[in-house]
Amino acid sequence: MAKIRYYYNTETCKYEPIKASKKAVFMNIMGFLSVSIVLASGLIYLYRTNFTPIKESTLLSRNQDLKVEWNLLNDELQKAYNHAEELEFKDDKIYRVILDTEPIPLTVREGGVGGHDKYEGLMEEDLEQSEMIVGTFQKMDKLKKRLYIQSKSYDQISSLLSEKEKMWASRPAIQPINNKELTRLHTTFGRRFHPILKQWRDHDGLDFTAPTGTPVYATGDGVVTNSYRSSTYGNVIFINHGYGYQTRYAHLVEYIVNQGEEVKRGQVIGYVGSTGRSEAPHLHYEVLYNYKPINPINFFQRDLSNDEYEKLIEISKQETIPLD
Repeated sequence: MAKIRYYYNTETCKYEPIKASKKAVFMNIMGFLSVSIVLASGLIYLYRTNFTPIKESTLLSRNQDLKVEWNLLNDELQKAYNHAEELEFKDDKIYRVILDTEPIPLTVREGGVGGHDKYEGLMEEDLEQSEMIVGTFQKMDKLKKRLYIQSKSYDQISSLLSEKEKMWASRPAIQPINNKELTRLHTTFGRRFHPILKQWRDHDGLDFTAPTGTPVYATGDGVVTNSYRSSTYGNVIFINHGYGYQTRYAHLVEYIVNQGEEVKRGQVIGYVGSTGRSEAPHLHYEVLYNYKPINPINFFQRDLSNDEYEKLIEISKQETIPLD
């Protein structure tokens, strides 16, 4: 219960209760409210200048954590970018060089990924943060495009490699008979005096001396286009290796492959003999490129070391008595 205040009335000589007017009551209330508002505003100001609200403090802490995580993401993105550049270097400078094909132009690898408008939705009032975010997204988009181009490049390399493997397997690359001791090469490639016809003629292959029945091997993968007997070459095998290469094996005592049959490098296709126009058992071996004879000695590196190959070349330069 509110206390009643009194005052002394000199006219009546009595203490009488003080009666406040409505205006006075209103003014008192307004004064109280004004003072309260001023005090409250001051307290709020002091609180805000000296203390961070819990919700805002939580958001600031989370924002700082996000900045740290974003920087870590940028570091990982840069590592991925560096790794992509290593893959591109190996692609252009190693794989494509080996496969004899042109590297992918840098303008293709680093092509545009869209204008600046693409990232407008990421722009905020805080310019520093916006630039960081937009820069990261731009780098990520570029990385995605470069990796996509690299994946397509690997598809192309895989296709080229399959074709090259087929070509390397088909290309004549070994000696047609076992010649580990390098003693069987007899007659060289080129012009020489024919022992039977008694005149100078071109010798379009190499002669390997060997006992009758010595196995003869296909020097590369291919298809037998002919296996027949002729008056000059005796029993002959002709193999088409594709990619412009053909090989011929002559004077065989026997051939064991037929026209249209597929053969693999190292497969026995016949046996050394002395059929046709021949003076002793031997194999006449030819390599042709687009049906033009070339020196077979250039194709023996596959089963010879460098020293053995050099020695075989020296042997091929020696004068010998022709066998056919």
